[in-house]
Amino acid sequence: MKPFWEVKSLSEMTAEEWESLCDGCGKCCLNKLIDDDTDELFYTNVACKLLSKKDCQCLHYSNRFQFVPQCTAITKDNIAQLTWLPDSCAYRRLHAGRGLASWHPLISGDKKLMHKKGISVKGKIVSEAKVREVEDYIVVWPLLDIE
Repeated sequence: MKPFWEVKSLSEMTAEEWESLCDGCGKCCLNKLIDDDTDELFYTNVACKLLSKKDCQCLHYSNRFQFVPQCTAITKDNIAQLTWLPDSCAYRRLHAGRGLASWHPLISGDKKLMHKKGISVKGKIVSEAKVREVEDYIVVWPLLDIE
């Protein structure tokens, strides 16, 4: 029997299936900048104050909007518009018809493999609470997609 992500569209998935697609990389929690003149997207290694440096998980996921009202929920209805998500994101990969990466926990069975392969933000971030000028922290590694 094929896994649910190979037989269901994103819109057909249950809430539990949808949530399980998140690989926990933390890249969506990075501050991003858009050039006003060119609309070019830039990632920074400045992370939301709620992102745990240890495991790349939100410290208050279920009620994060109370702490960070501008947090964006990734949903079936808005995935097509969230072009700022990195190409390595499972939601973006499936939306584009690419399938999950070999390091994804649903494929590998190992949540730590993504960290070992350097896909996640683990060991690469600074909290937004400690940063004055986000522009000084622009990085390219979140855009790299190793498969």
